[in-house]
Formats: sequence, structure tokens, C-alpha cells
Amino acid sequence: MAKIPPIKFSPSGGVAGAARRVALGLVLLVATLFVACTTVTRIDAAHVGIRVKLAGSSRGVDDIPVVTGWVFYNPLTEQIVQFPTSVQNVVWTASAHEGRSVDESITFSSSEGVNVGADIGMSFHIEPDKAPHLYLRFRENDLMRLADRYVRNAVRESFNAVASTMPVQEIYGSGKTKLIQDVTKELALVLDKDGVRIDQLTINGALRLPENVAAAINQAMEATQKSIQAENRVRQVRAEADQAIATARGAAESARERARGEADALLIRARAEAKANTIIRLSTTPAVLQYRALERWNGRLPAMNQGPLPMLTFDMKSALDKDAEQKLAELLEETAPGAPGAPAGAEAAPTGAGGDRDNGGAKPTKNPTEQAPAAAP
Repeated sequence: MAKIPPIKFSPSGGVAGAARRVALGLVLLVATLFVACTTVTRIDAAHVGIRVKLAGSSRGVDDIPVVTGWVFYNPLTEQIVQFPTSVQNVVWTASAHEGRSVDESITFSSSEGVNVGADIGMSFHIEPDKAPHLYLRFRENDLMRLADRYVRNAVRESFNAVASTMPVQEIYGSGKTKLIQDVTKELALVLDKDGVRIDQLTINGALRLPENVAAAINQAMEATQKSIQAENRVRQVRAEADQAIATARGAAESARERARGEADALLIRARAEAKANTIIRLSTTPAVLQYRALERWNGRLPAMNQGPLPMLTFDMKSALDKDAEQKLAELLEETAPGAPGAPAGAEAAPTGAGGDRDNGGAKPTKNPTEQAPAAAP
């Protein structure tokens, strides 16, 4: 067999080859990095990517937005446009210290044709799935520039459409809130189809009216307030008068009831006294009188006496009439404690005009004829 001679490497040739290999690797690495940088992009948070095809039969805006993250694309035939979806705030005001230094306020007209100026503030955002349609229509991905043009015009037209149906006094007064609500609804009909969602619409500060109109409205409002105050005072006076009448009626009714009670009490007392007097009168017989005279007699006879003995000359043969006895019994039964018609808590009939004022009166609880002692001889 033939013998293969050994391969010998030249030291100078080995170093040159290694250098070439390193240089080739660096070139490949740079080329890879360049390709990666030009074909890969990142979609930031709160943004969507819109793929725009620049060549081919399907060139145009892709209907499906690209979500957040790294995206590969062909820079020769495609373009990736980022579209913000976060809430955007814009202010159109006449003040030079807010928004731009020029007057950007919105002017609209009332139903009378009065021009009204207002500083408008708005917050809005873009629906991600409608972003390709919005970009295809306006070719604009700067939302602030889009708001200053398309959205501002829509806001101004909506204010004019709604305010033209309202009087200026209502717009300047209590209808301001209704104006904002109706304009927001009108804007939603215009902007929703393009994916623009209104989050908040406000009127910043007071509305600006012509001086003569503002003065007339202020005077009318002042007159209305005075009228309301006058009506409130009338209601207050009427309420106080009704209260005074009710108090007087209550006092009169209370006085009538008190007088009626006093009259009833007086009548009851008079009837009781009259009944007691009748009982005393019917019970005062000759026997009772003789008995009372004996109780008061001190036993002495007068020094000169030519007739019968004093206080012993009553006619003992006379007696009570049968009708008087029956009437006295009925009266005694009526006035007895617990009897029907007797006063509550009554124990005895009160002393009347004919009663005994010094413990000498009759005792109507018993028949006086039964208490009379026998006549002295």
C-alpha cells in the first residue's frame, strides 16, 4: 500500500484562516441584527398595531389589528402603524392659560339665534377593533390632531343641533345639564361608527352671552327669585294665620267645655241642695221642733208666766201628711249612698237653707217621728 504523507499546516496560513472565519461570523451577526431590527417591532401597551401592506394584490390596511407585543413584518412590503387606545383628554377654551394660546372655544346658537360661547372639555378613547377603519379613513394615528379636526367639528355641529331647539334662558339656566346630555347622545350617533367613544363631555366655567342678553336674563331670574320669595312669605303668613285660628278655636272650645263643666257642676250642686232642703223641710215636724226646743232649754222657767209652759205647747196630735211621708221616703231612698242617681261618694245630703247651722238641724237619715221623745206632762 502506498503510504500517505502527513499533512503539515503552515503557521502563517492557520492564523489567516481563523481571522477570515471570525470576520465572516461578525458579518453574519451584523447582518442578522440588521435584519432583526428592520423586520421586528414592538407594540407598546395601550396601543394596537395596524399592518399596512404596501405591495401585492392585497395591499392596503389589514382589517385585524395587531395586539401588544413583538411583531414580525416585511419592511419591503409592509408597514406597522401604532394607534393609541388609552383615554385622551382635550380642551377647547378661550383662555390662553389652558390648551393652546389661541381661542378654541365652541360657539353655538339658541332657538332665538343668540350666539353662546362655551369652553368645552372632552375625554374619549378609540375602540381597538375599529382602529384600522379609523386609520384607513383619515390616515392619521395622532389622536390629538384628529381631535382638533374631525372630533371638534362633530362636537360643534352637535351643540348647534341641540341648542337650536332650546331657548337661551333655558341654556343659561336649568337646561345646561340637559344640553350636555343631549349633545353627548348626538355625538355618540356620529362618532360611534368610527370607533370613537365619548367618556365625558363638560362645559368648563360659565357660558358667555352678549351683554344685553345676559343682563336681561339676570333681571328675569332676579324677578323670578323675588316672586318665589314673595310666594313663600305669603305661604308663611297664611300658615301663621291658620295656626293662630286653630289656637283660638282650641282655646274657645276649651273655654266652652270648661264653662259647660262648671255649669253642670253648679247645676248638680244646686239640685242636691234643693233636694236636701226639701228633705229638711218635709222632716221638720212639730215633734222635731219640740224635741229641739227641749234640747236647747236650760230648765229654767220665766219669772212671770201666766200661760202654759213655753216650748211645750206644740200640737202633738198633728202628724205628717201621708203624701209628705211618702215623698220624704222617696227622697231619702234616692240620696242614700249607692242608690241609683245618688252622687258618687255621697254619704249624706248637704245642709240647705233651712238646715241647722249650729248642730240643730234635722237628721234626714231616719224618720223624725221615731226620734221624738214623749211629751212632758
